Amino acid sequence: MTPIDHTVRLSRLGDETLLVTNLADLRWLTGFDTSNGWAVVRGGDVFVGTDGRYGDKARAETAAIGATVIVEQQASRLRARYEELARDLQPDATRIAQLRMVKDDAEIERIEAAATIADRALGEVEPMLHDGLSELDLRAELEYRMMRHGADDRSYPTIVASGPEHGARPHHGASRRALEPGDTLIIDVGALVDGYHSDMTRSWVIGEPSAEQRETYELVALAQQAGLEAVRPGSSSMTVDTACRDVFEEAGRLDEYLHGTGHGVGLDIHEPPFHNQWSDVTLEAGMVVTVEPGLYRGGFGGFRIEDLVLVTASGQRPLTHSPKRELN
Repeated sequence: MTPIDHTVRLSRLGDETLLVTNLADLRWLTGFDTSNGWAVVRGGDVFVGTDGRYGDKARAETAAIGATVIVEQQASRLRARYEELARDLQPDATRIAQLRMVKDDAEIERIEAAATIADRALGEVEPMLHDGLSELDLRAELEYRMMRHGADDRSYPTIVASGPEHGARPHHGASRRALEPGDTLIIDVGALVDGYHSDMTRSWVIGEPSAEQRETYELVALAQQAGLEAVRPGSSSMTVDTACRDVFEEAGRLDEYLHGTGHGVGLDIHEPPFHNQWSDVTLEAGMVVTVEPGLYRGGFGGFRIEDLVLVTASGQRPLTHSPKRELN
């Protein structure tokens, strides 16, 4: 894969003085991936602090940017060094988050690789979607196959939500409930590659769908298409959300839409921009976002269709390619 050039990222900060405590921001800026660390950028110099578990790792992963690595075994001494270097600074959670929204080519390559892996795993598991198999069985199969195809990990605990109650919970997870004929089924799956996530959702009916299930699925598909068409540079995240909501509102079913329409994806599975009615972010080429409308109702179940797309100069390019099958 294309190496990530962290010196370019540091150059985008110019002469800014910055304190970085968010671990995803730390990795994005310096290349150091850890569970305990911070960075101070001051006067063109970069200082990275961590404890003894990660000293060698920090030195290796920040060598390219010439960081001064501070390693202290005692938490109190590490804190003292932190306070010395970070005098008069407050962590800036927005500055790097703004920079991270627009992905470079190396980041897009990793996200697309993760999406391809999830596509392949789901393609292999889809023939298994029949009654008798449990939600946990399906989750295990998907996560095992993603690892076999090259994922470092799952992007998040795979969601497998079936039936009239579990299917009505957008983030149900997975249980020992076995699939039954007539169930709605939602699978939300993503892979992790070199720290970068993918995200995708597909929905089915086990066996012969009812007229109501067909109508609901088609409505979700229509809303998702409207949302995808709204993804373009210069558009806003709110516009994407509104495009999906308008479809549901016209059908009189907006009360069954229980979440926002999407989010950015990168080193975090949920990161800016967020498609909702409170977002004022303007989409730019290089952003990677989801579009994921859904309808849910207890006693019925639910459907969600989600794709991961790259905002391009002329619109968007899908990074997820698993078929969105029509209900027969």
